[in-house]
Amino acid sequence: MNHLLSKYKQSIKKAIRYSLSPFILGDFYAFRKTPGAGRFKIEPSDFYPNIKDKTITTGFDRHYVYHTSWAARVVKEINPEFHIDISSSLYFSGLVSAFIPVHFYDYRPADLRLSDLRTGHADLQNLPFETCSVSSISCMHTLEHIGLGRYGDPIDAEGDLKAIKSLKRVVAKDGSLLIVVPLGIPKIEFNAHRIYSYEQIMSYFVDDEMYLQEFSYIPEFEEQGGLVRNADPKLSENAHYACGCFWFKKKI
Repeated sequence: MNHLLSKYKQSIKKAIRYSLSPFILGDFYAFRKTPGAGRFKIEPSDFYPNIKDKTITTGFDRHYVYHTSWAARVVKEINPEFHIDISSSLYFSGLVSAFIPVHFYDYRPADLRLSDLRTGHADLQNLPFETCSVSSISCMHTLEHIGLGRYGDPIDAEGDLKAIKSLKRVVAKDGSLLIVVPLGIPKIEFNAHRIYSYEQIMSYFVDDEMYLQEFSYIPEFEEQGGLVRNADPKLSENAHYACGCFWFKKKI
């Protein structure tokens, strides 16, 4: 069955490549006329058209470039003996492990092999760590997915709340918890993600033990600027899909 599915996907990809080929024919024939073009085999049967990259500036995913950059700076500031990450971007764990050891856990374990990086399986709703035992932990752009079934996890409308309870439980006294979620007018865009309000996140995390150390903000659109450190929460009030970066700490 898996073999047939793989062949079907390959056929679809090949059909898409052929359908886009006319858009690169001009460059193809121009390239073949340049000196040195014969150093490599180059035939239409090997076309792999990319037609969206001729842009004036280099595009990037605002949420994922900015939030991982924010988190790496915060982890460097915390400077823990090691950092635990739960299901965030693998780029974040891979890069941060270059200067601080990282233990990465996911519902779907990642076979990523780098020095000072450990990987394993963990259920975010029932983390395998002792209470008040983790001094530095992150869970970024993940909570919004829990319980929606997108990644094979059980359907559960309160899955994110159970995950939050689990994360708060394991944070050590004076420890740090980095949370990143989409911010805007609260709703679920099923089965992709939830969008939270700033007030929701604060009500879920801040209590007699946990407090907010820093709130930073990634605006939805380029013209609104880049990462805003120590931002005014009002910036997110009318957003559709902005990004909030929360650094929580547990009281001593």
